[in-house]
Amino acid sequence: MPSPPFGRAARAATAAMAAVLALSGLALATSTPARAQAGGAAVPMGSGPGYHDPRSPFKPLQEIDGVVSWKLLSSVTVKADKSKVIPSYPAGVLALDKRTVKVQGFMMPLEPGDKQSHFLLSSVPTSCSFCVPAGPEGLVEVRSSKPVRYTLDVVTVEGQMTVLNDDPYGMFYRVTQAVQTATPAR
Repeated sequence: MPSPPFGRAARAATAAMAAVLALSGLALATSTPARAQAGGAAVPMGSGPGYHDPRSPFKPLQEIDGVVSWKLLSSVTVKADKSKVIPSYPAGVLALDKRTVKVQGFMMPLEPGDKQSHFLLSSVPTSCSFCVPAGPEGLVEVRSSKPVRYTLDVVTVEGQMTVLNDDPYGMFYRVTQAVQTATPAR
């Protein structure tokens, strides 16, 4: 995979993000402390679709027709194999591979500046500029055709989804050739 065409600081941030994602994926196979999610299920810290703090000033994402569901994306299961995590995708997720889809989420920039061509969308808002809000099943890497202005609000993009099996950064999903679309009324 070619090196991303952006500055040293952004590459360092991307490498740090990759390390955190890899560690969060590996946490699934260890005895990491867990937190309770809706429905009482325990989820290891640093994994899962993310936790939306009820004190957050941002409303949680709602399911919208025509937009890929985070419930579907987070339905992936994983197993640890030596030093990496192997995802196992349900049929509904595999059906998205190489298809044009819409995805909504909260933007996590990977480049300097207020316009982003390479960023992550998260299923939950970030609460700390140094923290990853979810495991790889709660993040989608986006490469956009036109830069998207950074915002704290929900961002919706449309592009070609790739379901990743062995990404060097530990990502499970990537949307390329993305263009920002109007976020449907929630």
